Amino acid sequence: MRKALISVFSAIASMSIVSSLSYGSCGEITMTEMDWESSQIVTSVTKFIIEQGYGCKVNLVPSSTEAAILSLVETDQPDIATELWINSTPAYTKLEAEGKVKTAAKVLSDGGFEAWWIPKYLAKKYPELKTIEDVMKNPELVGGKFHNCPAGWVCRTVNDNLIKALKLSDKMEIFNHGSGETLAASIASAYENERPWFGYFWAPTAILGKYPMIEISVGPYKDEIHRCNTRGEKCETPGVSAFPSSVVVTAVTKAFADKNPPLYKLLQNVSFTNAQMGEVLTWKEENNATSNEAAVYFIRKYKSVWGTWLNKDARSKLSMLLK
Repeated sequence: MRKALISVFSAIASMSIVSSLSYGSCGEITMTEMDWESSQIVTSVTKFIIEQGYGCKVNLVPSSTEAAILSLVETDQPDIATELWINSTPAYTKLEAEGKVKTAAKVLSDGGFEAWWIPKYLAKKYPELKTIEDVMKNPELVGGKFHNCPAGWVCRTVNDNLIKALKLSDKMEIFNHGSGETLAASIASAYENERPWFGYFWAPTAILGKYPMIEISVGPYKDEIHRCNTRGEKCETPGVSAFPSSVVVTAVTKAFADKNPPLYKLLQNVSFTNAQMGEVLTWKEENNATSNEAAVYFIRKYKSVWGTWLNKDARSKLSMLLK
């Protein structure tokens, strides 16, 4: 299957890119390449459609949510941020209110979900572990370690303040992962050996689809507290609040939207359900595939979805893939 997809991808990539003059002078544009899997797939699919259907050159900018927001504030770049989890980024709301950025679409139409978890087998073995208070009373039952997000992720900023408010580091080791891949691998490794595990993760992801996890409650969501926690060290009074249900969007700069109406219209249509993204992520995991290969898998399987995103000219350019 992977060989077939690679062959298809190579054939697609060799297609002639139409002149950008056919759709207006969009020329070269910049787009984020975030360091987690769902965003990488969104980026790969969107990049392919823009280049092959709309005749623009897309330059990818390695980024994270915080870095992308900071760059938008300081440089009005990149043109497109493909997957921003905005409930934990108050700076985005401010940028939007100031008219500097525009929300194109809810790129994950069902939203995202963030929480602290333990494996289902651990919850079954120790049914008393339901809340963060239960875990802190018995830290050895979860392995005496909290698996935290990588630096630069908004969840790391929030988690660090939650940890401070709870004094969690007095009870267990805080292990800060260097990447989303190692964070995911720690869950897979724990499951393979039925070892204790406790930490942060999010959905939709292949990991939570493959390995059943049970949420550890940190209490109700409290808007004011969570907003303070997102401010990192600038939050003078960190508190305890659950993560909100996240709105996940594709955002563009106002200058980009004004200059490229056809592309802005396209991006308003680009949206994945959690079921679709979860299925693609699971396929990627099971086939040890790259994000580009997973994007091709989506393009091949979900023609009826992405075909509706395109304008007439782009559908014509990509007609061979819609048959």
